[in-house]
Amino acid sequence: MLSRDARHIALQQVGANGQQKIAAGTALLIGAGGIGCAAATYLASSGVGRLIISDFDTVDETNLGRQVLYTPEDVGKLKAEIAAQRLRTLHPGIEVTSITQRLEGDTLSTAILAADIVLDGCDNFATRFQVNDACVRAGRRLISGSAIRLEGQLAVFGPDYENSPCYRCLYVEADESLDNCAGNGVLAPVPGVIGTLMAVEALKFFVGIDTDTSVLRLYDAATTEFRSVRIRKREACPTCAASGAR
Repeated sequence: MLSRDARHIALQQVGANGQQKIAAGTALLIGAGGIGCAAATYLASSGVGRLIISDFDTVDETNLGRQVLYTPEDVGKLKAEIAAQRLRTLHPGIEVTSITQRLEGDTLSTAILAADIVLDGCDNFATRFQVNDACVRAGRRLISGSAIRLEGQLAVFGPDYENSPCYRCLYVEADESLDNCAGNGVLAPVPGVIGTLMAVEALKFFVGIDTDTSVLRLYDAATTEFRSVRIRKREACPTCAASGAR
């Protein structure tokens, strides 16, 4: 569909060959909340060939301000199924599948092995740690994003975990202050900013544009500023060191 992809093809960094790589790619999105909705929307509109949307939650009225794939008529319905339906409408030429049970253990590992890249926009540390551990074992690139209050975080990890850090090098233990936005609030567009940047990083991966996998990027919506913090690989990391990825 040349007319749809014309702006990508016109980019020196993408071109026709890069767009073909995007169309051949598979992305797994963990979480179809505010971050996941934004990331999935741009991945779908950009023509990523296969999207796997994982979320076992249902749409709540409090989600509607920031989770832009849902409408009031969707309240009570499974997020992953509704998101998949909307994304197919957005780009009928791609394949979108939904996973509506909690991914963990072997099912999580299987889902990650089926993808080229994993985008984690979930809202709890337990899941983030499990996703990270499975990505390290599978050698998959992980794009991690979070948002709370007027703040967002973005980091890219792997797939070379022998020489670069993983998510557990950044957070060895859960930081409860970042766990979710239910009790802390979040400005509606902030998850969208982070999700959009995650989609950018995924597209860069597909077309072969390098990115720094040792940096945590912090977004402050109050000042409209980004800060970068270097992530050091931990020699005693419980995941990438224990797995032999040194």
